[in-house]
Amino acid sequence: MFTGIVEEKGRVVSFVQGKAAWRLILSAKAALAGVATGDSIAVNGCCLTVTDFDAAAGTVGFDVLEETRRLTSFSALKAGSAVNLERSLRFDGKVGGHFVTGHIDGLGVIEILEKRGNDYYMRVRGPEDSGRHVVHKGSIAIDGISLTVAEVGGDSLAVWLIPTTINVTNLSEKRAGDPVNLEFDLLGKYVEKLTAFHSGRTA
Repeated sequence: MFTGIVEEKGRVVSFVQGKAAWRLILSAKAALAGVATGDSIAVNGCCLTVTDFDAAAGTVGFDVLEETRRLTSFSALKAGSAVNLERSLRFDGKVGGHFVTGHIDGLGVIEILEKRGNDYYMRVRGPEDSGRHVVHKGSIAIDGISLTVAEVGGDSLAVWLIPTTINVTNLSEKRAGDPVNLEFDLLGKYVEKLTAFHSGRTA
């Protein structure tokens, strides 16, 4: 479980296909603090298991399933790409964003990302029929960043970003047309499932 509060912006050292899985190696600092093999780290909002790390070199490695690479923005990763990193939530930690599972619901595409006044405006189009999971002023995780929905229109949504969010996350290097991972609010998905069950529909 995560909170959607990005701890640092890491970098892809390499992302190559191995015999059993894709191998992702990242450079990191904060995410390596207290790390152990088997720990969970959200990479662009996707929960991955640490397979190895080198604290001296400042690197951490993961095995990535082909399905994960194909269904997320990982398909666009290459050496040098910026990634958002967050260690899993501790029971004695703070929940500054919202509960995020690290299980990506779908791939979005940035339609607009521009500075407006002192802040930034970003509009993202989600997968077909994904708009039903998004509510005005609700929460959404975009590339692992906990954000508040400012606008909803069909399958598109918009958020406002403060300069700090831009600077400390990979959004500083994103442009219109780039893919992003989307995780919709967990509570909303449960409500939809229960409502569909009681109405005799299948969610």
